[in-house]
Formats: sequence, structure tokens, C-alpha cells
Amino acid sequence: MRLMIPPLYRLPALCAAAGRGRAGWLALAFLIVTLGLPGAQETASAKIPARPVFERDIRPILKAHCFHCHGEEEKPKGGIDLRLRRLMLRNADPKADPAIVPGRPAQSRLLEAVRSGEMPKGGKPLSPQQVAILERWIAQGAPTFRPEPDEVPRWVITEEERAFWAFQPVGHPTPPVIRYGKQVRTPIDAFLLERLRRDGLGFAPQARLEALIRRVTLDLTGLPPTPEEVDQFLQDPSDAGYGRLVDRLLASPAYGERWGRHWLDVAGYADSNGGVEADSERPWAWRYRDYVIGAFNDDRPFDEFITEQLAGDELLPAITPDLSGRDLDRLVATGFLRMAPDPTGDGAPEPELARNQVIADTVQIVSSSLLGLTVHCAQCHDHRYDPIPQADYYRLRAVFEPAFDWKRWKNPGQRLVSLMPPADRSMADCIEQAARVHDAEATRLHDELIEKFVQKQLLLVPEPRREAVLGARRTPAAQRTPEHLQLLREFPMFQDHILLGEIDREGANRVDEIRKRATADRALKPADPMVQALVEASAEPVATVRFHRGDPQQPRETMRPGLLSVMGLGGLEVDLPEVVPGRRTTGRRLELAWRLTDRRNPLTARVWVNRLWHQHFGMGLVGTPGDFGVLGERPSHPELLDWLAADFMDHGWKNKRLHRLIVTSTAYRQGTVNPAAQRKDPDNRLLGRYRLRRLDAEGLRDSLLAVSGRLDPTPSGPPVPVAVNAQGQFVVGVQKRDGNGDAVGVESVGTADFRRSVYVKVRRSTPVGVLETFDAPVVNPNCEARPVSTSAPQSLMFLNDGFVLDRSLDLARRLRREAPGDERAQLERLWRLVFAVPPKPADLERSRRFLAELRTGWASPGDASGNPASPPPSQDAKPKAPEAPAATPDERALAALCQVVLGSNRFLYLD
Repeated sequence: MRLMIPPLYRLPALCAAAGRGRAGWLALAFLIVTLGLPGAQETASAKIPARPVFERDIRPILKAHCFHCHGEEEKPKGGIDLRLRRLMLRNADPKADPAIVPGRPAQSRLLEAVRSGEMPKGGKPLSPQQVAILERWIAQGAPTFRPEPDEVPRWVITEEERAFWAFQPVGHPTPPVIRYGKQVRTPIDAFLLERLRRDGLGFAPQARLEALIRRVTLDLTGLPPTPEEVDQFLQDPSDAGYGRLVDRLLASPAYGERWGRHWLDVAGYADSNGGVEADSERPWAWRYRDYVIGAFNDDRPFDEFITEQLAGDELLPAITPDLSGRDLDRLVATGFLRMAPDPTGDGAPEPELARNQVIADTVQIVSSSLLGLTVHCAQCHDHRYDPIPQADYYRLRAVFEPAFDWKRWKNPGQRLVSLMPPADRSMADCIEQAARVHDAEATRLHDELIEKFVQKQLLLVPEPRREAVLGARRTPAAQRTPEHLQLLREFPMFQDHILLGEIDREGANRVDEIRKRATADRALKPADPMVQALVEASAEPVATVRFHRGDPQQPRETMRPGLLSVMGLGGLEVDLPEVVPGRRTTGRRLELAWRLTDRRNPLTARVWVNRLWHQHFGMGLVGTPGDFGVLGERPSHPELLDWLAADFMDHGWKNKRLHRLIVTSTAYRQGTVNPAAQRKDPDNRLLGRYRLRRLDAEGLRDSLLAVSGRLDPTPSGPPVPVAVNAQGQFVVGVQKRDGNGDAVGVESVGTADFRRSVYVKVRRSTPVGVLETFDAPVVNPNCEARPVSTSAPQSLMFLNDGFVLDRSLDLARRLRREAPGDERAQLERLWRLVFAVPPKPADLERSRRFLAELRTGWASPGDASGNPASPPPSQDAKPKAPEAPAATPDERALAALCQVVLGSNRFLYLD
């Protein structure tokens, strides 16, 4: 018997049902074991249709497990084609039996093969439930819903697949009318409350005001509210006052930094190329990051935001160095299409495969972020579950092919676009010419001094052999004969590796001085700012071919550009022109962008509003934000999802309006406790309470910096560097290296060490330790939804990580500065900074006792150095400038208390 332990979030409800004492625990054990029985928990999923039919029940099984060999090939293996019921009744081999005999399961080869495990070969076997469905279908005569076509199409999208919810046009449902609906503040509440009341439930009571302002402030800005902001809100907690709070947060520059980071996850943002161990840097990727942050702060309509990222270069009349304002934004926005890992400039072992993978990853990023589908699963074969043929995958790829052009590939460095003005370019050329004069002078002097040395050494060679030795030295290495090589081995002083510094130190210094003049000249050049962009060079179409089994070495037919066929159910045109007349480019990406933002597109608006909902509530209305397909979850509130998507489009695709609609709802303002809802809806899919959520990686680091008073709010610009410290952790700072190039420490970059996490360099091979520990995104190629883990390293980080210890000491010093000599005031300030609430008398008493015990212990000689709560040398291992004074016993005791408070769940979670 296979035990299935209930998820941890269900244990409280089970414990409540079990009661207390020995009898209660026995009851709990019985419940857990019972839930593990196949007949208990899996009854619903194990139900077999009373009358299976081919299109609804059988074809999805065969498509997932069998079509790969018995439907997609030109010649099906074994002569058996399973795409249609009638094809199973005959075999290409006249001597072989058909796959099925309707009404006779025992004589059906297909059933025998899957039941025995012989088929599918090398694949996952059919489940007992699937075998039972197949057997019942054959026994009942193998019925179909409708007559099958005479001709066998390469690909069929059935009526059942077309009827799938995600491919239906976005509707305009009317919010339900709720009787006695005092809790209905927005239409969102009406939809949720109507569903809750069907189960006899309602919303939880509103959260405490302090918890609410902390929640909404961290949600919209990623930073905790200050005590002063909390006081201001408590003076006017009315709906109007709360609305003004929300408007202030949405107007804050921190809003774009917070919500831009969410988009950067799905865009796969990174400051390095990845793909191979070298993981070379992308020195100009930060411009795209700043573009995203700026777009959110400006509340740029999301349809424009999409269009600029997919086809910003096609919106411009020309790509020139004098671009500025919105035109420059449009060019920078195409960095979205350059976010995929790209090792083609780092010596990838198989260049052709690496190029193909860059385009494949780009298609995956675009489709998962904007369509919410696993389109990449159709790269090698027809999608096993969703109605996406392999041909559709290459139709979508054809949209991007002219810009990437994998046959005339450009490495990452070759795709940079210079913004240097013509005057600056001319000046730089002049300076370069002057520097080259110095280079030539240095090279001439170097060669003369080496030749002088060679002539002196030549006197030591027997005269008859001098000409031969000199000839061997002057012959290019690639053209030397075995006789030349033998002479150079015999007279090694004439080999190529003569170092001037070893034979003539004075002459070497003269050469270095000349080269320094060249370097000094080049330092006068104007800066050459670059943009990492995707630019289509011309309107010349580039052919896209379907790769058999996804293998670039097996090209098949040429594909025309287009969208997924199934997206055209609502009248959306899915065929795209190969070339749009009158444009300087093919115009394919711009046509794609316009169709993705067309109201008839059933996916894009739904996918995006679901992502916003996911970030606000901890789970989307569709629990799989990157997969709206068959294997994804179904929407918990389909009418609400459609209403949000339609309302979003109706009001100009404005994000801030949607945020305001969500966070001002009663559903968002709920508390986390609703016993009735917890019993009936333990997963909280009906939203009868607010979901307790932990701060994400950036929110945690930024909150530590904010409450400690060290946060540097400087926006935009190149990323803060990352280095490896003596403990092997990746931390913020500049890498120090020895003469051999080995890492020997980390040097501070000043206050930039404390900038917001969105500005810290995202290098795929060097994730910052404090962020990685708390589930920072892994972009390979992008991150559709972050995992939320609970692990021992997270607790250990708050016990001994240098960053946490340093921030604890910074917070202690802040408290002593702001309330000097007043311990009670310091503790009250600590609680209000960290938790947004004043401490209770019991909190004060315990804290004062804790401080007194530490101070007493550390006052004894010899005790201080052994105190584990005293911050040891930081794991950041960065010198401070100027050096901070040593902590006093009072400071260290307060720092220890700060460390305890910062490591508490009250700080780590949003209540």
C-alpha cells in the first residue's frame, strides 16, 4: 500500500478534526492512513467514463503516449496509425492484424500491447485507469462522436480541443449582484463572495490596520513602511484614506523597481550570457532593466509595452546614434529578445546547435510569458497534450528568424548598437590615430632592442651556422621545417619568446613609457554607450524550415510565419505576412505584437492579469501562470478571470488601475484567519482569507537594508558587481585578485553595496548567497513562477551570515542614534521599524531581560570574545571606509536582540 501523507497546510485542519489526547492522535493517524488509500483520495481521478468515445477519452491518451511513433511519422511504425479510429481497423501490412477489433478487447493488439507494458517502447506506460478506459471503449464498439474525415490530415485539432477554456474568446461576464453585500467594495469581491456563499462561507474579518499597511506597502514597493507612514495611515484608515495610501505607493519610484522585477523574472533577465562555463558578462543589459522599471513607473499601457519589446526596432524609421526619448526606449526594449542564454561568443562546443538553442529559448520566453503555454514542447514533435502541432512551433519561430538569421549569425558582442554621436565618433577616431602612432613607435623600439640582442647572441654561434640560425628565427612559426625547429632547439636563445624586460630593463621601461602615452590618449576618447538590442537589418526574408525531430541536421519543408492555429477561434488572423510592403524590415514581429494585443486573442490579457493576481495573492486564479494548457490547472474563478482581462483591455491595458482595483478590494484586505473557510477550503482556492506569504528574496534583502538604515535608493545605471568571498559565498562587491588572477577577497564599492536588489548584477554562475537562499529566480531560460522553499540554510543564514549580522549591528546603532540613552524608546522603535506595530508589555519585559543578561555576561573579563551572538567578521569580508568603531557591549547586546527580531516569522511573513 502506498502512503500519501497529506500536505502540511492540511495538518491543522486534520488536527482540529482529530481533537486532543491519545484518542485524537489515533484518529489523526487513521485519517492520514485512510487518505493514503487508493480508493479514498483518488476516487475522483480514477473514475472511468461509462461510455468512452474516441475524441474525448481515447485520442488524448494515444496522443500523449503513441502518436510519436504511430501518427507523426510518414510511415507509422509497424504499419499502425492511431490518429483516427478507422485507421486502427486496418494495417499497412496486409499480413498483420489490425490494432483494434471493436467489441472484442481480447483480440485487440493495441490493448494487449499496452496492458503487457510492451508499448509504448521506451516511454511512460499507461496507467491502469487509462488501460481500463481503452478496454471499455473497445468493448463498447469503439464509438466516436462524429464521422471521421476521408482524407487523413497531417494534424487535427478536434472539437474537444477547441472547446478547452483557454482558447475561448475572452468574455464580458456581469459581476453578480450580492444581497446584503456590504463587503463588496469592487466587482472582484462580488465574484469571490458569490462563490464563497455557495459553500456557506464569507470573507475573513479585515486585517489589522498595521498588518494591512505593511502588506500593501511591501506588495507594491517591496519595502516596509516607516513608522511615520504607519502613523499617517492610522490617523485616517477610512476607504478614502486607504485609497490615498495606495495612490502614493503606486506613484513611488519603488513601485517600478518592485514590479519591474516581476516582469524581469518571466523575461529571463540576466547580466551574463550563460550557456557555458565562461558565462561572459553582458555589460549593457542593464539598459533593458532600467527600461522595464521606467515603463512600470510611467504606467505605460501593457499592449505598448509588449509591442516595444517584440518589435521596437520595427517602429523606428532608422537605427541611428542620435536616438533619444521614446525612440531610444523602443530600441532598448528589444533587449527582451536578447535575454535568452547565448554562449555563441564564448566558444560553445557545437556552434550550430548553440545558435539554434538561442532561438528556441527566445521562443520559449515569448510564448510562456505572453501566451502562458508550453509551446517549446512542440519543437521536436507535435505537442503531446495541447493542440500545438510542430508546424505551429516553426511558424512562430519564423517570426523571429529574420532578426536572428542563424545562417548569418552574430555573436552577442556583434549585436550591440552604438549610440556614439557622429562628432564624438570623429573625435574618437582622431584620438585612436594618435594613439596608434605611439603604438607603432613602441613596437619599433621594442623590435630594435630585441634585434640588437639577437645580433649580440649571434656572435656566440659558429660562423658557418649563423645564417641558418637567423633564417630559422625569422621564418614564421607555421612555415618552419623540421630543420628549422632542430636549430632553434639547439640554440634556444633565438626562439620567439624573448622577453625584453629580462634582457634590457632600461629599454623595456622606455617601451612601457611610450605605451602609457598611447593608453593616456585613449582615455581621452568620448564614451561609447551601447544598447543590447535585436535589430533586423533588412526586409529580405529568411527561410525557416521545420527540423525533423528538432534536429537542425534534418531540415524538412519551409514554414511561413504565423501564430498558433488554435488561437484563431475568435476570428483572430493567425497567418502573418512574410514581408509587409513598404517597411525597411519584414515587419513580422510587429504583426505578431499587434495580434498578441488584439482583443480577439484569448490568451495574452488573461495570462498577464493572472500574473498580477498571483503576485498579490500568492497564487493565481490559474495556479500555473506559465501553463494555461491541458496539464495546467483550471481557473478557480473563470468568470472573474475573464472579467479582469476584459476590464484590463477596456481601460487601456493600464497596470496601475488593475493594481488599485485588486488592493482596494475586500478580498485583499482580509485577515489570514477564517476557521470555517480553512476547514472547507484548506487550499484557499476560494479566497475566504488572505494567504500567509513569505517575503521574496529581494523583498527580504531590501527590507533588511531599509530597517537598518543602510538602504541606498539610487536608481538605474550599471549593476552593482558581485564577487566571491573567503567563505566561497557570492556577495556584493568588487573582486580582489592576486598576481595569478585568483580571487583573494572582496572590496567594498561604498554605499552602492546597499542599493536595492534589482540593481545587483544577475550573473547566472554567481547568484548572490542571501538571494539564492530565499529562492531568487533561476533564469534558464526564464522563471515563470518562483518556488517557495523552507530549508535549513535559511535558518542558518539568520544565525551566522555576515550580511544579517552586519545589518543587525547597523539596526542597533540606528536605534541608539534615534533614541539615545532611552532603552524603552529603542525597543519601541525596533518593533515599529521591523513589525510596524508597537511592542506589547510582555515583549518589552522579555527584551529588557534578554539585554540585561547579555550585558552582564559580556561585562565579565574574557567572555566577550566567545559570545556567539556577537557579530564575527562579516562573510562579506569587505573593508569599510572609514573603518567602523568596535561595537560596545551595549551595542552588541542590542545587535543580538535585533538579530533575533529580524529572524522571526513576524518579519519574514506578510500577515
